[in-house]
Amino acid sequence: MCINKTAPQLPLPLHPPQWRRVKVGGGGIRATHLMDHQKRSVDCAAAAAAAAAAAAVKRRHQEVLLGKYELGCLLGRGTFAKVYLARSVSDGATVAVKILDKAEMVATGMAGSVLTEVAAMRRLSHPNILKIHEVLATRSKIFLVMEHAPGGDLLSRIARRRLPEHAVRRYFHQLVSALHYCHARGVTHRDVKPQNLLLDRDGNLKVSDFGLAALPDRLRDGQLHTACGTPAYTAPEVVRRKGYDGAAADAWSCGVILFVLLAGSLPFDDANLAVMYRRIHRRDYEIPPGISTPARRLLVRLLDPNPDTRMTMAALIDHPWLKRSLSLDSQLNMHPLAAAHDHQLAPTMNAFDIISLSSGLDLSPLFDDAKPKKERRFTSTHSIDKIMDRIQLTGSKLGLVVETKKAAAAALAGGWGPTLSVEVSEVASQLLLVEMRLEHDGGSGGDAGFCWEHAKAELGDIVFSWHETEQIVF
Repeated sequence: MCINKTAPQLPLPLHPPQWRRVKVGGGGIRATHLMDHQKRSVDCAAAAAAAAAAAAVKRRHQEVLLGKYELGCLLGRGTFAKVYLARSVSDGATVAVKILDKAEMVATGMAGSVLTEVAAMRRLSHPNILKIHEVLATRSKIFLVMEHAPGGDLLSRIARRRLPEHAVRRYFHQLVSALHYCHARGVTHRDVKPQNLLLDRDGNLKVSDFGLAALPDRLRDGQLHTACGTPAYTAPEVVRRKGYDGAAADAWSCGVILFVLLAGSLPFDDANLAVMYRRIHRRDYEIPPGISTPARRLLVRLLDPNPDTRMTMAALIDHPWLKRSLSLDSQLNMHPLAAAHDHQLAPTMNAFDIISLSSGLDLSPLFDDAKPKKERRFTSTHSIDKIMDRIQLTGSKLGLVVETKKAAAAALAGGWGPTLSVEVSEVASQLLLVEMRLEHDGGSGGDAGFCWEHAKAELGDIVFSWHETEQIVF
């Protein structure tokens, strides 16, 4: 007797699976679940949406920079800034764009550092100093467009290892040349360290990050008084909170960097700063073997805790070790710097300085939106006499009386409101800069009662180009 047993029935799913036959190689058949295809379709759609979102972000970045610079990859970030690789739309040049958040900088008191960085960099034009091309801004962001240094920083280059002495000499010569140039123009860096020394495509050094730089207006009794910098590279006199010479402090930092390049380590390095500075004052460091005698002597003279007996930058740039085995080009590059030994020479205004007077490099109004604008600048190719005649005519039409102060200066007053002070200076051959400023005698400031547009209309074709402080608003 045979008994047939029925297999137990499994509960049917709410949505029965759907299958389809798919041909595969060798004539075989494979069953594929349609839900797998649907899942892959969803994944593809999500990836497409993500790509579209990324493209939208990229387009927004391009719109932020008014189509002038196309942002690329992120190069680095800090507390208040991000640096992007970018390409100029006009000529395809590669630049770096530093994007800063205005509100955060104002809230934390870092706005002054940005102003200092731009003010210092706009004074300087040297092959071993990172160039700043222009500044763009919105109500919430500031964009510093700078030269791109694709070689990274010097710290990454040395990576805790000693460099050959000939390579050290090349880097150190470029650093000393750049800093000596800065000092001759009244700028001291005060934060010289490998992280702030970048390398370009050809391996040439570029000094960057002038946020802690000191300008001549920071001097009090001919000295600086602000303690700043990175402890391992900062001169001992800086931390005493007394007056110090900024150039001598930069010379100390050069000595530390020279030691790092030659030895592959810091001469003074201790988590306890008090202990570290006691070692500095005792000159408690050890120069490793394998370093030439001239280089050792140079280190001893630079790492002198007494700024009065420490080697100066002027003496350093003429040191025989620095000049030894330099190429002919490097030797020639030092000759213009020799003229900079005379610090009493007033710096001449070049084309870069003229550009810096325009809104492109004037950041001061960006941190004081409520401050009324009391100043206008324009350049002119006409003679001083013709400019002053037109200004006098303009003043008479506006009801002002022109009082001549000197050949290229005048004051326009009407017995009411502010006085318009005008000064003309020659900035280049056949190019004059005219500065007009409203001055008040105890008044509230601003330009109430005076119409700049009327003055601009009367000046007419005497103006070659206006250089006003304007914000780019989106």
